[in-house]
Amino acid sequence: MPAIPYWHVDAFAAQPFGGNQAAVMVLDAWLPDDVLVKIGAENNFAETAFLVRDETGQADWELRWFTPTNEIRLCGHATLASGHTLLTHFAEYADSPNVTFLTRKSGLLEVRSEGDAYEVGLPAIPTEREDWADAADVLGGNPDEAWRNPLGYNLFLYEDEAAIRALAPDFRKLAALGDHLFVCTAPGTASDIVSRVFVPAHGIDEDPVTGGAHAVLTPFWCARLGRGTFTAHQASARGGDLTCRLDGDRVWLGGPCVTVVEGVFHL
Repeated sequence: MPAIPYWHVDAFAAQPFGGNQAAVMVLDAWLPDDVLVKIGAENNFAETAFLVRDETGQADWELRWFTPTNEIRLCGHATLASGHTLLTHFAEYADSPNVTFLTRKSGLLEVRSEGDAYEVGLPAIPTEREDWADAADVLGGNPDEAWRNPLGYNLFLYEDEAAIRALAPDFRKLAALGDHLFVCTAPGTASDIVSRVFVPAHGIDEDPVTGGAHAVLTPFWCARLGRGTFTAHQASARGGDLTCRLDGDRVWLGGPCVTVVEGVFHL
């Protein structure tokens, strides 16, 4: 049976049991997609990141992400976890400040070492004001505004952090609205902004800490706050804190990672 190197990483977490869990698995070559889906289901994390060395010269590694049910377009926390794994556990990166990834649907991504933490660079995802009454009703809490993107990234603005923490959506009804990411946000108390993220159509009722959501939140809140950086807290049960920075058409999300498990996955 093939033995696949495996790391379980808590991303956007300074210690175990916080942030968002990701499995990082290094392959010699791509396995069939149905096998990658089964591995994602077996790991049962929000995302499993699969890495294969890039032979095109465009990046260091190819990178794909799978939920327990399907492949997705973009995942920030599993990219951060992948960068942490390579920069921490691979001798060839002992003196390297960064690592790059070639993805199939989100272009070239980069993770940089920043002291005891990391920054991941993602494409900034713009949204436009567009009401969506059905989603607002299912989410609850009477959002003040809705903002949408054709790729299925949807942002709902609430009055305050208490409203965000009180949300209790019907996930079955939310999933029935289609293949969407539902990002609920408001001004924060201990941080500049706060959010919660729901992705039930991908088998993730509530995502603990979502890099892709902050690729939406960063341009939105930078425009609202009138500055290029801010702090963010995702108020899931696990919780996680991020720094967010807008740099042209890229967002840079910062935070620490912790390796919780290192081993071998037998296929």
